Amino acid sequence: MFEHLRRPWKRIIAPIARGLVRLGVSANGVTIIGAVGTTLVAILTGLTGWLLPGAIVLAILVAFDSLDGSVAALTGGGTQFGGFLDSTLDRIADWAVLTGVIIYLRRHELAWVADGSPGPDIWAQVGMAAALFAIMTSFVTSYARARAEAEGFEAKNGIATRSDRLVIILVGMALTGAGLPLAVLSCFLVLLALLGIVTVWQRISHVAKDMSRNPQPANPNHE
Repeated sequence: MFEHLRRPWKRIIAPIARGLVRLGVSANGVTIIGAVGTTLVAILTGLTGWLLPGAIVLAILVAFDSLDGSVAALTGGGTQFGGFLDSTLDRIADWAVLTGVIIYLRRHELAWVADGSPGPDIWAQVGMAAALFAIMTSFVTSYARARAEAEGFEAKNGIATRSDRLVIILVGMALTGAGLPLAVLSCFLVLLALLGIVTVWQRISHVAKDMSRNPQPANPNHE
């Protein structure tokens, strides 16, 4: 949904990319700094419970996620390893954001029990279950694309790309951090899980149609 904003956003961050190049920062360095920063902020947000500040900082880090590509373009173009590193570290960052949310929800549930509240913290449990499911669909979405490309096909389609998923998570975190009930965050996580199912199905369906037009025997090297 937000992929069409990538090109104008790259024009906006171009001056920052040029500044990093002048400082001698490589595209891979930008990738690593971004992934480490996202991971640390996400986990700290879960541990501290500061959802709103955490969501704001994470939003800034996510917004500059494409900065490494801009730096690469200014230094002779990206490399195969750079693309591989970026995709790999993106998976770690995605895991960290949802893990931070799960930590927050678990701490909220423990506080609920410690306060002697009657019954379980339903919304915390719903949120944790949805977040765990969303981690799975996030990785399957990325794997479906990677496996399709290994077989010579494309699978970039789907209702919820990585940027869409991150926006959903961060908006839910920000709204709850701003004072809305925990149920708001849990509902956003349920939405994320549902859109993840749809996206996985869309990619599988797309590849199945493409492969059916020109069926090939399975490659034994792709397991």
